[in-house]
Amino acid sequence: MSVAAPVRVLIVGTGGMAAAHAEAYAAMEGVTVVGGVDRNPDTLAAFAATHGVARTFDSVEAAIAWGAFDAVSNVTPDQVHHATTMPLLAAGKHVLCEKPLAVNHAEAQAMADAAQGAGVVNMVNLTYRNVPAVMEAARLVASGAIGEIRHFEASYLQSWLTQPAWGQWNTEAQWLWRLSTKHGSLGVLGDVGVHILDFTTFIAGADVARMSCRLHTFDKAPGGVIGNYTLDANDSASMQVQLTDGAVGVVHASRMASGHLNDLRLRIFGTTGGLDVRWENNVSRLQACLQPDLQVGTWRDLDVPPVRTNYVRFIDAVRSGTMVRPDFARGATLQLALDAAVASDKDACRDVVVG
Repeated sequence: MSVAAPVRVLIVGTGGMAAAHAEAYAAMEGVTVVGGVDRNPDTLAAFAATHGVARTFDSVEAAIAWGAFDAVSNVTPDQVHHATTMPLLAAGKHVLCEKPLAVNHAEAQAMADAAQGAGVVNMVNLTYRNVPAVMEAARLVASGAIGEIRHFEASYLQSWLTQPAWGQWNTEAQWLWRLSTKHGSLGVLGDVGVHILDFTTFIAGADVARMSCRLHTFDKAPGGVIGNYTLDANDSASMQVQLTDGAVGVVHASRMASGHLNDLRLRIFGTTGGLDVRWENNVSRLQACLQPDLQVGTWRDLDVPPVRTNYVRFIDAVRSGTMVRPDFARGATLQLALDAAVASDKDACRDVVVG
């Protein structure tokens, strides 16, 4: 049996989501998290102690000067993805970056160009590519199983602003920063809107061509402020979308969807069939209505094969020296749609051509 080549990983940003990265790497043969980077010494120390990380740094530059790592997970807040990733790419390091790739298309495209120029493995952690139903649905659409896509409806529903299933949003920093643009949040649009846009367009096999969007921030505290956090990031997003293949539909996301802890759904309809793709209560499910069931509207469950996670595919790509998707170029394409959503909302929800 061959022994997997060792890979040394640096994790940049050691807040809540960093644990998922560290645990995923710890489960892989030959992969070691060798260092952590964070400006908050308490957060960094706690992360290092929990995950047995030997080296810690207060800046990316200090970690690069040390240099004893091969690949990086960037788990920093959205607004510093660009600033923290660019030096790593210049240093020739492979990077898996959390989503959204950046806060605007210019930064995202700069990251994609730099990654391509450096010739390193680059990947955006769009975690719902880990869902078997998603990957099988994309394969079925690409195979022509439901014909030409005509219409879709997609949603990403969370309820952590109405029920404390994951913690107290109004007292814990890991939630409060997600409600504050000053602290690097792009709101529900950047946090989970990017997921449902990828979920939809990846399965449909077409990108967003134009959209109109309404973003809304609800009153959640007196004066919209809790401590150092101004709660101005959007809580709900509703988009009317047309894809590059002409299909039209609606995409919406909310943190106020009571009863839905973390649920995604896409219903997509073609000229010869339809698919219903779900990730609900941590269960993946795919249903289809195809010929001859199409004539009587019968939907049936489909078996779906297991898939490798983004973390595994990233490390495999680092070891083999091959590229992997979703890459930074995909992140930049999605950022065009996010930018269009923001522009539409600011312009009385008018229709905006993407890009």
